[in-house]
Amino acid sequence: MTKFSRALQIYGARPLLMMVIVLMFSATAVLAAGPGGKPLSGTLTIDQLQVAWMISGNIGGGKLRYNGRIYNFTIGGLGIGGFGASRIRATGRVYGLTRIGDFSGGYFQARYGIVVADKSAGELWLENANGVVLHLKAKRTGLALSLGADAIYVNLK
Repeated sequence: MTKFSRALQIYGARPLLMMVIVLMFSATAVLAAGPGGKPLSGTLTIDQLQVAWMISGNIGGGKLRYNGRIYNFTIGGLGIGGFGASRIRATGRVYGLTRIGDFSGGYFQARYGIVVADKSAGELWLENANGVVLHLKAKRTGLALSLGADAIYVNLK
């Protein structure tokens, strides 16, 4: 019997689950501390579907408002953590976008939230390699517990 399985037998899964929750909220708190002094560049809306059973997937699209224009984009990705299915409608702010070409690409997302029917709570923070930060407030419908991280790809149409 390994030390890990012995510890699970003695203490149960609760301490491990608590440790995972604390680590994920810590990661989210680091991202939520602010966009590092980056200027507000625009706003966006997203409509996507997320399905999770330990591994999560999401697909959808949205609109970016930047420099007086509206740009359509697609969004999709894979991640770890969570259970259930939900539809996410999010609005948010874009920070640090200086060229429209910097918007497309891969983003990292730390997420947390819970959804039961049409009651939900949670925020999303995403950042790409170009330093563009998205802060989203999500309204979800469905039945899901969301706690994990994703790699998301955004592509301008």
